Amino acid sequence: MSNSELARASVTVLVVGFLVLFVGGGSRFAIGLVLKPMTEDLGWSRGTLGAAAAMFLVASAACMFLSGRLADRFSLRLVLCSGLVISALGIGLMSYVSTPWQALLFYGLIFAVGNGLASIAPVGVMVSRWFPGRIGLANAITTSGIGIGQLFIIGALAGVLSDIGWRSGYMWLGIANLMLVPVVVSAMVHKQENAVTSKPASVDAGATLGEATRTGDFRFLVLIYAICGFQDFFVATHVVAFAQERGVDALLAGNLLAVMGLTGVVGVILAGAWCDRTGPQQAMLFCFVLRIAIFSLIVIDQSVISVAAFALAFGITFWLTAPLTVVLARNAFGTANLGAISGLIVMIHHMFGGLGAYIGAAIFDLSGHYDAMFISMLVLSIAASTLCFRLH
Repeated sequence: MSNSELARASVTVLVVGFLVLFVGGGSRFAIGLVLKPMTEDLGWSRGTLGAAAAMFLVASAACMFLSGRLADRFSLRLVLCSGLVISALGIGLMSYVSTPWQALLFYGLIFAVGNGLASIAPVGVMVSRWFPGRIGLANAITTSGIGIGQLFIIGALAGVLSDIGWRSGYMWLGIANLMLVPVVVSAMVHKQENAVTSKPASVDAGATLGEATRTGDFRFLVLIYAICGFQDFFVATHVVAFAQERGVDALLAGNLLAVMGLTGVVGVILAGAWCDRTGPQQAMLFCFVLRIAIFSLIVIDQSVISVAAFALAFGITFWLTAPLTVVLARNAFGTANLGAISGLIVMIHHMFGGLGAYIGAAIFDLSGHYDAMFISMLVLSIAASTLCFRLH
């Protein structure tokens, strides 16, 4: 390839990866924005939507593992476009929901399958093949799409939700996912896709999935990412409702979730650059040390100012570990089955995220507050910080 073709292919990788995660990230967190109005309108408990969120995270996590395996072997264009079409169907159907089983089916299963296929796992494989020397920063750029999507999509919905209602909000999210399909198809024509995603000659080096899962490195990674996911999706699902319970205006509470996406971009770019400079371990440790401070604050004080500080500071850590996943997996296990190995780690992260979302809702329904969850989050942050020292 000529220099101009190489530059164009590089930009294509970053743009496609960014846009897929931009739309997917914004769509995924919409349920946290509409949690309160949707449950009040339909007369449901928060645990009902919490169950749908938990099912979504488990199902999408399984599909992230599947998408990683598919990315190791088949067309990335097919994987990403299939995911976007299925996502559009599932999230769009949420505009017609009237009973709990529909939320479980449309959001918890159909949207979950699509969002899992068009996810960070195949995007990470695509980026790792094209940017082997700057994998941390390149992954951070594409992963920042999640945070920026959260900022702009959730911010836009928060601004108009009272006017259009939560049903129309879901419909527009479905349209956004569908509109991205021709963009991905046109950007990743067959010749171009081969140029940006073909495996280099050295890609066959590394452990099999079975070999990787029997190592101590893998077990430490799984524990850390399980804790991370449990915390991430508890906060993402409940922070808007929690802020409103503590006296924050509904519009401002919705914008807190959106601005978390902005601070998340800061964190993910920081992590990517830090990773390329010194390796992924220090950035990972920073994430959980900061979370110790964040959860300590909210355990001690739940004033409006503290709630806002909590949300914004947690946002910095929200996607910080995401670009590190592929780097840690590649460093420990090579590139032969990078999609499957990193996809499995992300799957576990999201499955425990489902537990965090559901358990948070169940504890609130039982006690009327989130205090017990915040204390457990603090303890888990300390545990994860300790585990970071075991990474190589």
